[in-house]
Amino acid sequence: MALAAAGLGLWQWRAWDARTRAAAADLALRVEAAESRLDALRRDQRAQQQRLQQADTTNRVLRDELLGIGQRASLLEDTVSKLADPDRRGDQALRLDEAELLLSLGQQRLLIAGDLDGARRAYALASGVLEAIADPAYLSLRQTLQQERAALDALGADPRAQALAQLDAFAATLGAAPPAPAAADPQAPWWRRAFGSLVEVRPSDRAVAVQPADRIAALAGLQLEITLARAAAERRDVAGYRAALARAEAWLARLSPPSPALRGQQARLRAIAARPLSPSIPTLGSTLQQLRQLRAD
Repeated sequence: MALAAAGLGLWQWRAWDARTRAAAADLALRVEAAESRLDALRRDQRAQQQRLQQADTTNRVLRDELLGIGQRASLLEDTVSKLADPDRRGDQALRLDEAELLLSLGQQRLLIAGDLDGARRAYALASGVLEAIADPAYLSLRQTLQQERAALDALGADPRAQALAQLDAFAATLGAAPPAPAAADPQAPWWRRAFGSLVEVRPSDRAVAVQPADRIAALAGLQLEITLARAAAERRDVAGYRAALARAEAWLARLSPPSPALRGQQARLRAIAARPLSPSIPTLGSTLQQLRQLRAD
């Protein structure tokens, strides 16, 4: 009986162990299958995310294209409205463009190059172009241009040319010969009037070139400063022009003792230095500004 009971127990234990092993194997298979399904779900999720990103990118591209189409449509609408505007008719628009170009060219010729004649010719051409426009809206513009042309004509010659002419005339009066002796002052003491022709009294605090070499060097310095002033006037450098003439005035004092003739030369040189080098027109550019305002409205 004991052996039978032991055999039965062993058989039952083996059966239970087999069932346990089978259940464990089945559980392992189920876990593996669940992991496989989970991996598949993850792959599907990643694929869905990629498709969503692609869809979002496509939507952005489409949105940008729609915005571009809207902008092109608005540009076309503006172009059509400009073509329909009577102020934008082809011939009138071309004439206004030509007038604006001529006015701008004349203004720049006067401001940059100081070409007064060129500015007058450009303004005359612009006046002829505006006269060909029959639109009454530009009547006040033609009147403004007439006033500006009158101001240009009233300037006369180029201020730079006038200053250079006076400077050349002054330079032509200079020479290497010693200055004429100053006339005796009737109010001077009797001894100075009596011995003035024999003894020359000069202040010790100023150096007047007496020796020929010194006078030649001083005259060369004076002519150099006049040349520098002429070059500064050519490029309309007012500061350099006046500085060179101020140094030339100092060279005059080096060449001649104090006398009415010296003071006259210095006053003449200061008057030349005070002359303007560029024309001044307060109303310059008013026609161009008014034209641009009319075209912008």
